[in-house]
Amino acid sequence: MQSAVSVPSPSVAHRPLEEFTELNKAFGDNLRLQILRLLRSESFGVLELCRILEIRQSTLSHHLKILLKVKVVCTRREGNSIFYRRTFLRDEDPYRCLKETIFDQLDLMPLPKRSLEKIGEIQSERSQQSLNFFNKNAGKFRENQGLIVRHDDYANSLHDVIDSLCLPPKSKVLEVGPGEGALLSELALKFRHLTAVDNSKEMIEKSRAAIAKKKIKGVKFILGDISLACESGIKSDLIIFDMVLHHISSPTKTFSDAASLLNEGGYLLIIDLSNHDQDWVRQSCGDLWLGFDESDLNHWAKNSGLLPGQSSYLGLRNGFQIQIRVFTKKKDSEM
Repeated sequence: MQSAVSVPSPSVAHRPLEEFTELNKAFGDNLRLQILRLLRSESFGVLELCRILEIRQSTLSHHLKILLKVKVVCTRREGNSIFYRRTFLRDEDPYRCLKETIFDQLDLMPLPKRSLEKIGEIQSERSQQSLNFFNKNAGKFRENQGLIVRHDDYANSLHDVIDSLCLPPKSKVLEVGPGEGALLSELALKFRHLTAVDNSKEMIEKSRAAIAKKKIKGVKFILGDISLACESGIKSDLIIFDMVLHHISSPTKTFSDAASLLNEGGYLLIIDLSNHDQDWVRQSCGDLWLGFDESDLNHWAKNSGLLPGQSSYLGLRNGFQIQIRVFTKKKDSEM
């Protein structure tokens, strides 16, 4: 008697080939490749993508559905809005090499001038939305921010992380978005060369007043964003974004700008919320983003030549979670 041989069912036997075919079909369309190129390191909502590509929403939705099915894009909910970005490739993905090769080739191709202009408009509108909030609510900033988290809730943990970096007092430190100057005043006790950058005149004045009240001297204030600091060529050993990144229109550009300002071996310190679904913070606190996933920050850092370092996560009683993340600029020997 011959032993029985197990034969896989047709649906199972042909699934890998069918998946491979679907993946190649997904890559075999000009518009879908344009979408993937746009999502290289930035995330956009459906209406934003329609605006950039100048296509109807129904057309875009059809193509996004195909890209989602083969797992080359993924979604992230921001309140009532859905944002799309490229999927972070994983080692266990059997088609990782193919996807990575396609992504790499796409990234070598420059974006059309008109697309760049549209992206610039969208980012400017996001920035203006955040700036308008702070200009209107500067007097209530501490009260509004306190609905989520107070500086004192995580200050001790933050300073433990800063102290662990073992930076000497002569180090050059840049804080972006100092708010009312709470952390800035504390940093002045550790470092002699401080620069504060904020695009809200009202918030800059509050920070300046806090520093003056404590009779601290030597702090330089710049009205503008980190891009202006880049133009000024202000090199730093430590750059800090304390509960600021979720107010910035393009986090990926922010990482890139910060990397360009860091000295070799310097540190980027991000203190921000972990991803959450509390949409009310948009109106109450002027947030553009509902926190961030750890993988998002790691991805932006990697694209900017920064290495992820130590991290700390603090759960708050109101359900929010604070993440304190350190990223290091690679040294020449590590490039």
